[in-house]
Amino acid sequence: MGEMKENEKKYAMELEVAVRVVHVACALCGRVQEKLLATTNDLVVSKDDDSPVTVADLSVQATVSWLLSENFGVQNVTIVAEEDIQTISKDDSAGLLQAVVNTVNESLASASKYGLRSPETTLGTSDVLEAISRCNSTGGPSGRHWVLDPVDGTLGFVRGDQYAVALALIEDGKVVLGVLGCPNYPVKTEWLNYRYQYHQTTSQSSQTTPDEWGKGCVLYATRGSGEAWLQSLSSGDKMLEWPNCARLIQVSSTDDPALATLCEPVERANSNHSFTAGLAHSVGLRKQPLRVHSMVKYAAIARGDAEIFMKFAKSGYKEKIWDHAAGVVIVEEAGGVVTDAGGRPLDFSKGMYLEGLDRGIIACSGVTLHEKLIDAVYASWDSSNL
Repeated sequence: MGEMKENEKKYAMELEVAVRVVHVACALCGRVQEKLLATTNDLVVSKDDDSPVTVADLSVQATVSWLLSENFGVQNVTIVAEEDIQTISKDDSAGLLQAVVNTVNESLASASKYGLRSPETTLGTSDVLEAISRCNSTGGPSGRHWVLDPVDGTLGFVRGDQYAVALALIEDGKVVLGVLGCPNYPVKTEWLNYRYQYHQTTSQSSQTTPDEWGKGCVLYATRGSGEAWLQSLSSGDKMLEWPNCARLIQVSSTDDPALATLCEPVERANSNHSFTAGLAHSVGLRKQPLRVHSMVKYAAIARGDAEIFMKFAKSGYKEKIWDHAAGVVIVEEAGGVVTDAGGRPLDFSKGMYLEGLDRGIIACSGVTLHEKLIDAVYASWDSSNL
């Protein structure tokens, strides 16, 4: 117990800043997404250089980088993140750059509402580029690295559906804290379906979600605390009294596969759905899967809305640390188990990728379900063609 509390004390400042920063980033994404949904009837927007997703990605990256540097000192902050400066440095990207600069300034101006310092003067283009270029760390086994996924779940984002903003801190190769912002994942689970239908049926002109649905949530945890927390996504003012209305969350206690819910990716791009379906069948999962975009799957398990998330990548695909770091620590501290398919803990010390991953990733609400799945992987792997 002593070590647990030590860890909480040791990272208390980092956690507090990280949670506030993620609230700011979620608000930024919400504004970009609202504009996007108000101006397009086309459901799928590709992640082209000038797409709103790229504006959100780069703006979150610059905003998070600036706020972390402001709080901990530029010399102390290294960030591993998805987007690099190339996207925005091309000759034809002046419009994109201007959109990012405007979005970042609008976002940072509201930071003081979240208990963070806003800049004294508007950031210029070079300040924004510098903030983005600081996100060039490759992680590794030593030192401190913040790990950021600015908009996880591109398709969810452009469809007005689920996406996440994920920020984690890795120290000497271990994830020590994680914050996961889920702007469209309502605080009360039963609102999930209503919200989705609501988005499908309302006119494009009224894209804001009714407030009483609890817009979205932010989950967070410190390694070794044995606690994971959930807050309603704040519009700012309430964040000044930290930690406002956060509540403890725990994984589901269901350990019977017939009653367990599996979280599945919506898109099939880089995961093997058929192998996952075969495993689900062999361990006796009966319920309709919960299909959500992005790291919201980790949130669903940590909150007790689902029991299992499995991802078996197609051959040649390498899992990136920013797609998992924050979610893993939150699920584990909420009482769940996350390993590779061989039952080993995920290794975040090898740089930008989860190197040495045995076949795939299995996250579960508890040990009993986890063991059944690992056994099923061993039983069925040889006959599969992965």
